[in-house]
Amino acid sequence: MASDTRELESITVERSDGVVTITLRRPDKKNAADAAMWNELLDEFRTIAGNSNDRAVVITGAGGNFCSGADLWQGGSGDGPPPHQLSAMRHIADVCLALHRIPQPTVAKVRGVAVGAGLNLALSCDLIVASENARFSEIFAKRGLSLDFGGSWLLPRLVGMHRAKELALLAEIIDAERAADMGLVNRVLPDDELDAFVDDWAARLAGGPPIALAMSKRLLNNSMHVTLEEALDDEGLSQTVNFGTKDTIEAIKAFMEKRDPVFEGR
Repeated sequence: MASDTRELESITVERSDGVVTITLRRPDKKNAADAAMWNELLDEFRTIAGNSNDRAVVITGAGGNFCSGADLWQGGSGDGPPPHQLSAMRHIADVCLALHRIPQPTVAKVRGVAVGAGLNLALSCDLIVASENARFSEIFAKRGLSLDFGGSWLLPRLVGMHRAKELALLAEIIDAERAADMGLVNRVLPDDELDAFVDDWAARLAGGPPIALAMSKRLLNNSMHVTLEEALDDEGLSQTVNFGTKDTIEAIKAFMEKRDPVFEGR
C-alpha cells in the first residue's frame, strides 16, 4: 500500500499500511511544542479516533529528540511572562484528552530528550520504546512549574506514588535504563535497532483485531476506577460485542485452517 505523507507547520503525518506516524518537527527547539503543534496534534488525534482505516499510531520526534516540552516563550525574549494562561492550559488539556481517547493502540518512539509535557506526551501512549540515548525528566519544578499534560494522573499509576513524587519534586533527568527500571518505558534498545523494532510492533498492532484491541485498551484504562465486579461486567459486555463481529469468526476459522487471521474491524 502506498504511503501518504502530509507535512504541516510543526508535525509530519505519514499513513502507510494502517500505521499513522506522527513526527514532531521543530528540531531546532528539540521539538518543543508551540501553539501550532498543539493545534495540529489536536486535529490529528481527533481525526485518527474517527478513522477506521487508521489501525495503529506511532509518535516520534525529528532530529534525534522526542520533545523538550512546551515552548514556554513561543520565540519571545524571555523577559515577560510565558503565554500559559488558563485558557491555553485548557487547550493543552484538550490535546491530552484527545490522545487518551484514541481507540487505536499508540506507541511512543523516543530518542534523545522527552521532558516536561514531552515526557507526559510519551507516557500518554499505550507503549513506549526508547533508544539507549533517551533521557527523561518531569522537569517542571526546575522551571518554577507544576506537572501538566496529565503527569499528576499518569505517574502514580505507572510507578507508584513515592516514585512519582521523586520524579516530580526533584525533577532529575534519568537515563533510559533507569526509566525502564521504574516502569516508565516498555523496551530500551540500541539506537540502530529502534526503528525496525517499532515498525514491527506497529505492523503487528495494525494487523490485530481493531474492535477487540480497542475494548482491551478501554478496559485497562478504566481499571483503576472500577471495582472487580464492575470490571467483570465490562469484560462481559465487551466480549459480547466481540463475539458479534466478523473478526472473531475470522480468528476461529484461521485457527482451524492453521493460517494467520486477516482482521477488518467489523
